[in-house]
Amino acid sequence: MTIRPDERLLDGPPMRPVRCRACGAAVRARKASWQQTSIQWSAEAVRACLERRAAVPGDGPNGDLFPACEALRESIVRAALDGELPVPDDPGDG
Repeated sequence: MTIRPDERLLDGPPMRPVRCRACGAAVRARKASWQQTSIQWSAEAVRACLERRAAVPGDGPNGDLFPACEALRESIVRAALDGELPVPDDPGDG
C-alpha cells in the first residue's frame, strides 16, 4: 500500500505568520475562505498563549483538546481584514 502525501496545504494561499495581539503568540495561519482557517502552532506559541494556559482540561478521552483561542481568532480576522493574510475569492460570489 502506498501512502499518499498530504498536499492540502499546497492548494490555496501559503501559511503566513500571525501574531496574537493579546499575548504575542506567533503561529502560522492561512485562510481558505472567510469561514475556514488553518493554524499551525509551534511549541513556543503554545507556551505563550494566555487562553491555552488558562484552559482547564475537560473529561473524557479528548480532555486535553483545546478548542480555540478567541484572542488569536480575532487577531487572524484582523490580519485578513488588513490584507496581511490573504483570503481567496469565494467562487460562489460571482
